Amino acid sequence: MDKKKAAAAISGVFAYIRQEEEALASNQVAPRQSPQNNWGFSGRQDAMSMRTLMQLRALRSSGGLLR
Repeated sequence: MDKKKAAAAISGVFAYIRQEEEALASNQVAPRQSPQNNWGFSGRQDAMSMRTLMQLRALRSSGGLLR
């Protein structure tokens, strides 16, 4: 590749990256956090615990790793 073409391509990439960084810096807005849903969190935690128990039970009854 010609040195002039390579230099033009590299400078174009750097200019694009600089534009993206400037755009991000100008739009620095703190993301909104939704209020914590304790009931939903508790339900997901219970579901995960039940899944873990069922998997352990399945391994034990099939002669898997837990014997």
